[in-house]
Amino acid sequence: MKKFSYEARDQATNKVVKATLQADSEVAAAKLLIKQGFVPLTIKEQINDGSFFSRFAGRISTKDKVVFTRQLATLIGAGLPMSQSLHTVLDQTQNKKLQSIIQEIATSVEGGKALSESFAKHPKVFSEVFISLIAAGELSGTLDESLQRIANQQEKDAAIVGKIKGALTYPLIVLVVIFGVMAFMLFTVVPQVETLYEDLNKELPILTLVMVTVADFLVNFWWLAIIIVVAGIYFLIQYLGTESGITFKDTFKVKVPVFGKMFQKLYMSRFARTGQTLLSTGVSMLDMLKITGRSVNNTIIQKSIERAADKVQGGKALSAALEVEPAISPFVPQMIKIGEQSGKIDEMMGKVAQVYEDELDEQIRTISVAIEPVLMVVLAVVAGSMVGAILLPIYGLVNGINI
Repeated sequence: MKKFSYEARDQATNKVVKATLQADSEVAAAKLLIKQGFVPLTIKEQINDGSFFSRFAGRISTKDKVVFTRQLATLIGAGLPMSQSLHTVLDQTQNKKLQSIIQEIATSVEGGKALSESFAKHPKVFSEVFISLIAAGELSGTLDESLQRIANQQEKDAAIVGKIKGALTYPLIVLVVIFGVMAFMLFTVVPQVETLYEDLNKELPILTLVMVTVADFLVNFWWLAIIIVVAGIYFLIQYLGTESGITFKDTFKVKVPVFGKMFQKLYMSRFARTGQTLLSTGVSMLDMLKITGRSVNNTIIQKSIERAADKVQGGKALSAALEVEPAISPFVPQMIKIGEQSGKIDEMMGKVAQVYEDELDEQIRTISVAIEPVLMVVLAVVAGSMVGAILLPIYGLVNGINI
């Protein structure tokens, strides 16, 4: 379907509305607007160039979605009609892309669609968990509570991911500095040492010779180096998009030293927190497992949850189904078993999530403190090697002159 931007007059309020909608053609878009009570003024097809800039400019952050969700929950909880609530939130939203989506949702709801069905038309913005919670809230009559739970879920998940990104930022900065130092030494100082040795007809030490060879290659064949790097990155991205590449990436995340346990705790907290949110809203156990499996964002964990779901469907308890899965931390089924005995599985999953979130915070702080001296040692070794490759030849020349 094509996407159209339009201006139309609302026959009920006589206000001019600007938004977007999807239709097969401009005529179909006009008919849809008329059916929904609008008088079309202008309809124009949107052409998406697919550029990086356009995608970045149309980005909707987690904060934008959280604010939108909380505002909508407050208005619905106050008793405002759905359509009025959506239009009120629309007026308060700053993000242009989100404004367009909210307008489409409002138009869909006014056309007789359910709110969950209207949100489901935008899967790239609203996750399956988001849509399932709204559907459950509609069925139970607790839509405002469901929306508040969604906002809480988004905030917690974003906070955890943000902390992990923060822990990885410092090492990346140090690595950039290391490569910068190496590049400076290779392209400025090392060639001068080579020239000095050539003038004196002396042989370079092996370490300096290696660095000179690398520098000469990069100077003379920089275009080839760029092609190799770009091709390597391209094929790596293509491979990571394949089934085997995704499996390798997800396995690496939970097995990599130091950070593997951190990712494992992230996935367990995400599984438990999402499961708690879904179950407390009235979603069935099997649906909860199917949704959380996809929301964890790791195929290894997802397959374990899916196998457990098949066993639960066959009549097995959730704790028993999970405890035989090696990708699931033992603490999870132990706590779920207590919840099964007390009839409060959702509460136990919430406690599991809290435990892992607290442990994750502590581990991130520990890694942040421990990684600094390690990186300083790495930086010292690299810088020392570079300096040694420059100073050793000079000392050799000085000794030769003294002799």
